[in-house]
Amino acid sequence: MRIGSGMLLLLLLPFCGSARAHNGDLTVRPTCKPGFSEEDYTALVSQTIMEGQKLLKVKFSDCPGNNRIRFETNNLDFKVRTDGTIYAARQVQIPLKQTVFMVTAWDRQTLERWETMAILLVGEKTQHNGHKQQKGKKNASTDFAPQPSDTLIPWRQPQNSNGLRRQKRDWVIPPINVPENSRGPFPQQLVRIRSDKDSEIHIRYSITGVGADQPPMEVFSIDPVSGRMYVTRPMDREERASYHLRAHAVDMNGNKVENPIDLYIYVIDMNDNRPEFINQVYNGSVDEGSKPGTYVMTVTANDADDSTTANGMVRYRIVTQTPQSPSQNMFTINSETGDIVTVAAGLDREKVQQYTVIVQATDMEGNLNYGLSNTATAIITVTDVNDNPPEFTASTYSGEVPENRVEVVVANLTVMDRDQPHSPNWNAVYRIISGDPSGHFTIRTDPITNEGMVTVVKAVDYEMNRAFMLTVMVSNQAPLASGIQMSFQSTAGVTISVTDINEAPYFPTNHKLIRLEEGVPTGTALTTFSAVDPDRFMQQAVRYSKLSDPANWLNINATNGQITTAAVLDRESVYIKNNVYEATFLAADNGIPPASGTGTLQIYLIDINDNAPELLPKEAQICEKPNLNVINITAADADIDPNVGPFVFELPSVPSAVRKNWTITRLNGDYAQLSLRIMYLEAGMYDVPIVVTDSGNPPLYNTSIIKVKVCPCDENGDCTTVGAVAAAGLGTGAIIAILICIIILLTMVLLFVVWMKRREKERHTKQLLIDPEDDVRDNILKYDEEGGGEEDQDYDLSQLQQPETMDHVLNKAPGVRRVDERPIGAEPQYPIRPVIPHPGDIGDFINEGLRAADNDPTAPPYDSLLVFDYEGSGSTAGSVSSLNSSSSGDQDYDYLNDWGPRFKKLADMYGGGEED
Repeated sequence: MRIGSGMLLLLLLPFCGSARAHNGDLTVRPTCKPGFSEEDYTALVSQTIMEGQKLLKVKFSDCPGNNRIRFETNNLDFKVRTDGTIYAARQVQIPLKQTVFMVTAWDRQTLERWETMAILLVGEKTQHNGHKQQKGKKNASTDFAPQPSDTLIPWRQPQNSNGLRRQKRDWVIPPINVPENSRGPFPQQLVRIRSDKDSEIHIRYSITGVGADQPPMEVFSIDPVSGRMYVTRPMDREERASYHLRAHAVDMNGNKVENPIDLYIYVIDMNDNRPEFINQVYNGSVDEGSKPGTYVMTVTANDADDSTTANGMVRYRIVTQTPQSPSQNMFTINSETGDIVTVAAGLDREKVQQYTVIVQATDMEGNLNYGLSNTATAIITVTDVNDNPPEFTASTYSGEVPENRVEVVVANLTVMDRDQPHSPNWNAVYRIISGDPSGHFTIRTDPITNEGMVTVVKAVDYEMNRAFMLTVMVSNQAPLASGIQMSFQSTAGVTISVTDINEAPYFPTNHKLIRLEEGVPTGTALTTFSAVDPDRFMQQAVRYSKLSDPANWLNINATNGQITTAAVLDRESVYIKNNVYEATFLAADNGIPPASGTGTLQIYLIDINDNAPELLPKEAQICEKPNLNVINITAADADIDPNVGPFVFELPSVPSAVRKNWTITRLNGDYAQLSLRIMYLEAGMYDVPIVVTDSGNPPLYNTSIIKVKVCPCDENGDCTTVGAVAAAGLGTGAIIAILICIIILLTMVLLFVVWMKRREKERHTKQLLIDPEDDVRDNILKYDEEGGGEEDQDYDLSQLQQPETMDHVLNKAPGVRRVDERPIGAEPQYPIRPVIPHPGDIGDFINEGLRAADNDPTAPPYDSLLVFDYEGSGSTAGSVSSLNSSSSGDQDYDYLNDWGPRFKKLADMYGGGEED
């Protein structure tokens, strides 16, 4: 019976089922071990699923009488009943062609879990020959009875009873499962794709997608004629877990015969990867004395295999623990999470500070027979808690301190603490409980040794306290752990003895202030400035002396410290500051060693009227005619109130011209005005006496002279320049004389400059008239002849040239050669100068000649080291060693006398005929 005109058959390979059976045979499972019967379940459903619609049923193998199994899914749209039936919890619209979710079975008592996969494929339910197609593989094989049992029909094109073609509907092919790490042989056939149109036309099959024509390339291949699809190499699920291919059917011309179908290929996981710990060494810590169940750390191992199968389910266990004290099982590990916790009490850092635990991770849910394992090291450090109080190593300590000393360590207190050194649980803190009410001592902790250093912070006095009895207590920076009590050895006694030393005398009142009037006579007793010696138990004498007396006004009695005056005390002295005079005195005892102290005496001097006032200013200026121009005058007094102003200003009666020419007008107690009494006073300098009297008791007065310059003034009341000069005492004749002197001086300077110019000109003219032969200056002499003169022409210059033969050169010793010979070769052609050169060609001509000269190897000097070694043997010129200076001969040197003064010395040496 023919089923439609266009049908594509999908042939399933027998090896897929056998591979799964073989995989199941790898693990010998107990007959009563619970678990799902399949690793995944597949059902064909419509795209819209109604609420409560049953989809498929999973089968779970459980031990008889076990009713603790419950099912759940990771998709809220689907639920599982207790019998394994999966149904829709609400109306579901599947957007894709399939949906996949996990179904989990778990034991409520042991919390053991099992998982499987549910795959819902979206397809069309069709009716063929009056029979409704059912879900499931069995029904599918029943409907397609005319086809082989291993062939699926991805495309259906049935006809209705009237012979009309129905619209083509696509089927979704169930996923193809391929085990990873298959040993072949390759290629291995997976499925066969066939259309029933291949009986009518020739059809070519092809596949596309990742693994076919996209990287990784050619993992899968298809026979274009038979439609058999193959896998070409072993698969690796960890590299890629699934493939999505599309199958195509075309005729010989490339025309599409069938719509492409989707092929989903899932790689079945094999247990081929060991669990790998994230770290090879884990570090954790736990407090000592922790209770059982205290969390320590977590170790984690990852398995690259499928985590939804036993291949990727990792379980942990502790292999060894080092050291095994106080118990060999101090820790345990959660087999699923890897959490390490304490399982026994007795952790003590003072006994065991660190544990090394070897942790093993095994897949296959921890099955040591079939699972793969790996190990890691967990280092657990027992951290310190303050469970050991510090204790003094002795019950009493002693020390000694000299009086009046601070920052001195009196005693060192040693303690013992078994906690971790240099931690808050070990660092000691010391306190003085009793025996030091005034706070003379403190205890500081040495950060290295943890010892307590009893230190003096406030000076002690032997005369007040000869000894101290301290009670001290020690504790830690951190509080003691719960349940730990302080030890009775945490307190101790400290005895400190004070030694007496010679202390310096001191002045009880320092600075001492006394008040008296200035001007007391010499030898007056002012006060007694005595010191006290604090050493009551030593019989010592104190002597006094001056340490500082700026004005040398005072004396002190060396025995009793009485102060007397050595001079009159003056309040207006420069040594007085704010009416106070300071002097410093020294008090020294005769102890061993001697000690001394200083005291300052301040004398406040009361002012008396002993200074007459002084007139200010000393000089002034006024116009010769009375106007508003007056002189303001005041007075200065070295005394202080009430011995100063108000002042009285008046003119003396003698001489009488003073009161005739001048008058004083009082402004206030400190100021007055001096002005002219007459209508005109001749310009000049005038000394005006003025009597100034202060307000002291008794009052003092002083006659002061003010120099007044009277001068003519302009309309503004200011002195004119001429008037100022006249007022200074210079008349018109004196001014004219000064001007004449200035003119004469300028004329003399001008005449001197003219004379210097003329002399310089005469000197230049005289030099031009000197005979060149008499000129002895260093001038350049130009000679228009080559050679040294006629006498030089007798030399044979050919001897200095290169000899004709080279035999004497070739026969010389190696290393000495003459190398300044003219090179043999073609001489360069120098440019010919044009007869009538063009102005623009001059530069080119010069440049061309320069380049030719630079490139001419025959032009001297040659670029070589010039070695002249022809003197003596082998030289054609002969030796010059026989030449000497001689005064004999018939040479006449008289002409040297005509060469001028510069050759006189030479003429005297070689001429000399006349002198002889």
